[in-house]
Amino acid sequence: MAIKRALISVFDKTGIVEFASELSKLGVEIISTGGTLSLLKDKGVPVIGISEVTGFPEIMDGRVKTLHPNVHGGLLAVRDNEEHQASMKELGLEYIDLVVVNLYPFAETIAKPDVTYEDAIENIDIGGPTMLRSAAKNHAFVSVIVDTNDYAKVLEEVQETGDTTLATRKTLAAKVFRHTGAYDALIGDYLTGLQGEPYPERYTVTFEKMQELRYGENPHQSAAFYRTPNAAAGNITTAEQLHGKELSYNNINDANTALQIVKEFSEPAVVAVKHMNPCGVGIGTNVLEAYTKAYNADPTSIFGGIVAANRAIDEATAQLLHEIFLEIVIAPDFTPEALDILAKKKNIRLLKVAGLDTIAGRESQPVITTVEGGMLVQASDAYQLTEADLKVVSERQPTAEEMKQLLFAWKVVKHVKSNAIVLVADDMTVGVGAGQMNRVGAAKIAIEQAGDKSKGSVLSSDAFFPMGDTLEMAAKAGITAVIQPGGSIKDEESIRVANENGIAMVMTGVRHFKH
Repeated sequence: MAIKRALISVFDKTGIVEFASELSKLGVEIISTGGTLSLLKDKGVPVIGISEVTGFPEIMDGRVKTLHPNVHGGLLAVRDNEEHQASMKELGLEYIDLVVVNLYPFAETIAKPDVTYEDAIENIDIGGPTMLRSAAKNHAFVSVIVDTNDYAKVLEEVQETGDTTLATRKTLAAKVFRHTGAYDALIGDYLTGLQGEPYPERYTVTFEKMQELRYGENPHQSAAFYRTPNAAAGNITTAEQLHGKELSYNNINDANTALQIVKEFSEPAVVAVKHMNPCGVGIGTNVLEAYTKAYNADPTSIFGGIVAANRAIDEATAQLLHEIFLEIVIAPDFTPEALDILAKKKNIRLLKVAGLDTIAGRESQPVITTVEGGMLVQASDAYQLTEADLKVVSERQPTAEEMKQLLFAWKVVKHVKSNAIVLVADDMTVGVGAGQMNRVGAAKIAIEQAGDKSKGSVLSSDAFFPMGDTLEMAAKAGITAVIQPGGSIKDEESIRVANENGIAMVMTGVRHFKH
């Protein structure tokens, strides 16, 4: 076997002239279509048009050009099957040994903010995937390239032996079916979204690999990092790493958590995260004040943690960040002076995430959680609470300052693992109780962490109090106001305890479980 005829039709023309030219020098006959045909001709590469092969013109604005037996017979014929050989001879068909195709840019098209439905539909490739699938199915005999990065390897093998190895053809074929599967999944997702079907009978998603990771959650676990095509700004997949060593699996998870929390705030805010829970959150008139509060919230836990800010890191803030060991600092930007200071530490990762200073709140999007043998899909928790949504259930109304702190606490507790209790005072968290099996245990941890700072603080609970014991603990700690969803059969007991201790209590009617 040897590669004697190649069909080349590419949208992304990176490197195609050089590749086709080298094939031609090896005596390979090149067939092409449309813009690729014109380009190769202009560059002096010997090429014949697809119409010369099919005996039929390209029609319907190029929608129909390669869907023809003269093409697919040449691709799908099993070379060692006598009946197939006889059919090829009888019909005057010729084998096609190599297919080089990449597809219309559907993902790039639908990413445009002003894309129309008609534009999207026109960028659904039909002939390209069909040729790719035909060639990939018959990879025992046919080589197929969908990725420009594979040109060099294929050319090297052809130059050495006249053909590719079977192992290479199997690898290329697998890549084709992954590619066409992802392409169709993206189209299906787009059309399903237009029809407003959040949970169709088949749920198809596609992700692109960003990098292989050194290991997963623990060193004995392998891992890789993938992103969704056309990921919106303001998330970890769109971050630009300015400095430091490669991100780890745990880094990425923690960084994602920090970003989700800091995006809750429109005012300058800084979030410190350890093990996917906030250990300190502060807001202020500027990033320095916000960081100082986030640090003072828990100076012990922030060590070795991740810090995210929704304002550019300036020199003064960088000086303070430099004083402690941090894994990652995330911000919408870094001043040159700040970058110089922080980059003195070799291993710290500095991530620039554009848009953090303009994003407040998030649109709901699908969240996928795998379980053994399947997955769960839900809308992300993008609920935004306002003061108008609150119902005061206590005799005492919260003061304006208490109300401000309650709303701040509610934004934070939403991102703490359940059962969750968060204490807030003076625009900073002072106690965080996370991931406990009962709410009293979470409150105990938060109050113990706060110490004297619990006096005059407010308390936020991610779900209702099943009884009044958490309120009794809050009263003893000097907490003055509470925000909670309500909805327990013993709400009246909690309200009674609040009233007996002069605690202002508001209910949201919405809970924020985070497992």
